[in-house]
Amino acid sequence: MPETFVRRCHFQVSPERLFVWHAEPGAFARLAPPGEPIEQVSPDRGLREGERVELRIGLGPFRFPWTAEIRDVRPGLGFRDIQIRGPFRRWEHEHRMEPDGADGSWLEDRITYELPLGFLGRWLAGPLIRKKLDRLFAYRHWVTAKEVGPASGGPSQ
Repeated sequence: MPETFVRRCHFQVSPERLFVWHAEPGAFARLAPPGEPIEQVSPDRGLREGERVELRIGLGPFRFPWTAEIRDVRPGLGFRDIQIRGPFRRWEHEHRMEPDGADGSWLEDRITYELPLGFLGRWLAGPLIRKKLDRLFAYRHWVTAKEVGPASGGPSQ
C-alpha cells in the first residue's frame, strides 16, 4: 500500500528561478544533508529528461545501489524522479513549482513510496522513514531558501 509524503514551502522568487536552481549541476549535492550516507555515482550533468542518476546509499559494507530516472521535465513548473532500482518497492518524487503572485512561488515535494515487505515493512520501518523524510525535506527547503531567496510563511504539510 503506497504512502504519500508532502512538503510545501513558499518562496519569494519566481517558479522559473526555483526550477533553474534545481536543474543546475550540483543541485543534488547541495541538497544532501551533511553526514547523510548517500553518494552520487553517475556524473552530475544537471536536470535532463530521461537522465539516469546512480546513487549509493548506506554505510560501510551496507551500501546499496539506487537508480532514479528523471521524467516529465517542465521548465519553470517541475519534474519527477522515479526509482528504477533501489531500496523501496516504489518511489516517485514529484517536484512542483507553482506561481504565487508576481514574485512568489510554492515549492512542493510530493513523494509516493512503498516500502518492501508489505505490512511488515510498514510496521518496522514506516515511522522511521516518515521521520527521515520530514528532516530531509526541512533541510532541503532551508538550503533552497538560503541559496535562492527567502522562504516566507514557513513550510506546510
